[in-house]
Amino acid sequence: MHRDLRILWWVNGVDALGSQASGLVLPLLLLELGHGPGTAGSLAGVAALTGVVLGPLLAIPADRGRRRRLMTGSAALAALATGALALACLGRPALWVVVSLAMAERLCAVAYEAASRGALVRLATVEELPRAAAGMQVGDQVSLIAGPALGGALFQLARPLPFLADALTYAAAALGVRAVRTPLDTPAPAAAPHTPSGTGIGIGIGAGSGSGIGAGAGTDTGRRATWTDRLGAAKAGGATVAASPVLRLVLVWTSTAGGALTLLFYTALFRLGGDARGAAAGLVLAAAGAAGLLGSLLAAPLVRRLGAVRLLALTAWLLPLPCGSLLWARGAIGWGAAFAGLSLLVPLITVVLSSAAVACTPVALQSRTASVLGSASALAAASAPPLAGLLVTAGNARTPALLCTALFAALALYTQLRAPAVLRAGASAAAQSTAGTGDGRG
Repeated sequence: MHRDLRILWWVNGVDALGSQASGLVLPLLLLELGHGPGTAGSLAGVAALTGVVLGPLLAIPADRGRRRRLMTGSAALAALATGALALACLGRPALWVVVSLAMAERLCAVAYEAASRGALVRLATVEELPRAAAGMQVGDQVSLIAGPALGGALFQLARPLPFLADALTYAAAALGVRAVRTPLDTPAPAAAPHTPSGTGIGIGIGAGSGSGIGAGAGTDTGRRATWTDRLGAAKAGGATVAASPVLRLVLVWTSTAGGALTLLFYTALFRLGGDARGAAAGLVLAAAGAAGLLGSLLAAPLVRRLGAVRLLALTAWLLPLPCGSLLWARGAIGWGAAFAGLSLLVPLITVVLSSAAVACTPVALQSRTASVLGSASALAAASAPPLAGLLVTAGNARTPALLCTALFAALALYTQLRAPAVLRAGASAAAQSTAGTGDGRG
C-alpha cells in the first residue's frame, strides 16, 4: 500500500514538473512566432474555462470504474500531443498547429486531473490522509520551484526541448499509474432490478459514507443511460458539496483564498512593473515556492502535533498578517517576503482541508466532488486578473492588499465559528463509516 502511495506521489510530482516547464514557455513560443500577448492570454483563458466545464463531466466515468484507464489513456495521449508540438517547433509552426496541439494537451490534462482526484482515497486510510495529502503538496511545490526554471533553461537551448520534456513526464506518469498495484477504480454501482427509468441518483451524503450512489444512472440491467441519467450523475458532485458541512467549508476556503491569492499575484506584477518586471516577478515566485515547499513538509507533523482543528484555526488567524504587510511593502524584497509568509501558511490549510474533504466524500463520488471544488476555485481565480487591474487603476496597489486582508480576516472568523464542530463531526462520521465498511479500500 505504501509503495503505491509513493508511486502516486512521484507520478504527481513528475507530471506537475513537466506541466510547469511547458506552461511557462508556451506564451514565450507564441511571442517568438510573432503573435501578441492577447493571443497568449486568450489561449490561457480558453484552456482554463475548458477545464472548468469538462472537469465535472469527465469525473463521471472516473467514478464509475474507469479511473485507471482514464489516467493512463489521457497521459499517453497528452504525451503524443506534446511530442508532436516538440516536432512542430523544429520549424516555424502555424498558429493553428500550436493552438490545436496545445488544446489537445490541455483536454488530456483535464481528463487526467479529473480522474486522479479519486485515487488518493484508494491508497490511504483516513488516519493516513494528512500525510498522503502533504506528499502531494510537496510534489506540487517542488514543481512550482523547479518547473519554470527548467522550462526557461530548456527553451534557451532549443525551442522543442520543454515540450519534449513534458511529453516524457506524461509518458512516465502513464507508466507510473500502470505500476500501481492497488485497485484505483471504484466498482460501478450495481443495477437495481425493477427500478423505473429516469429516477436519477440517490446520494449517501453522510460524511465518509461508503454507499455513495444508489441505483440511478444505469438503472435497468443492459439499459443505456439516458441524458436524464447523465445529467443526474453530473449534478451528484454539486449535490454532495451542498449537503455536506465539511465540503461547504472547503468550498468557501478554496474559492475565496484561491481568488485572493491570484488577485495578490497579479497585483504584484502590476505593482513591481518597470524593466525589471521579469526578474522581480521571478524573485517573488522563487520565495513563494521555497516557502510553500517548507510548509508542505511541515504540514503532516503539525497535524499530528496540534490536531487538524487547532492547526486550521491558528493558521487562518495568521494569514492576515503577511497579507496586511503588503500595505507597506516596497519593491520585490517586500513583496517576496509577504508572499513567502502566505505560501508558508497556505499548504498547512490545504493539507487539513483536502484530507478532510477526501475522508468525508463517498468513495463513488470522489472525482465528481473534487471537480466541483476545483471548478469553483478556478472560476474565482479567473476573475482575479481583471479585478486586480481595475483596483490598481481605480485606486492604487494597496487597494487589493486591503481587500484581501479583509477577506482573510473574515475567513478566519468564519473558520473559528464553524470549523471546530464541522471537522470534528466529519472526522467522527468518517471513522464510524471506516469501522463499519472495513475501510472500503483496495
